[in-house]
Amino acid sequence: QVKLAESGGGSVQAGGSLRLSCVASERLFSAYAAAWFRQAPGKEREFVAGTSWSGEYTVYADSVKGRFTMSRDNYRNTVYLQMNSLKSGDTAVYYCAAGNTGGATSIEEYYSWGQGTQVTVSS
Repeated sequence: QVKLAESGGGSVQAGGSLRLSCVASERLFSAYAAAWFRQAPGKEREFVAGTSWSGEYTVYADSVKGRFTMSRDNYRNTVYLQMNSLKSGDTAVYYCAAGNTGGATSIEEYYSWGQGTQVTVSS
């Protein structure tokens, strides 16, 4: 399985921005669909955004649509999540995942996961 490593989390005030990165351990990552999920304390892990292997097809959760942008650079084996207009409700651990189906929103569709990066938004 491809190994994934997230970075870029931190603490920001509401209305601020962060850019998360997820680097894969191998070039085969360019053949995989990728996604971002998040998990807040006491809540289940939820889908945030997912993209096809080419990056041409991207799906967003309604809660982040218009504020978050997912992109990928297959040359660098990296996917990104640009998060703007952050809200306190965005506070969570953010996970990168790899799978076979671009835009899939179910956790079960992904078989490689990173360790997560903490995002904290204060109001």
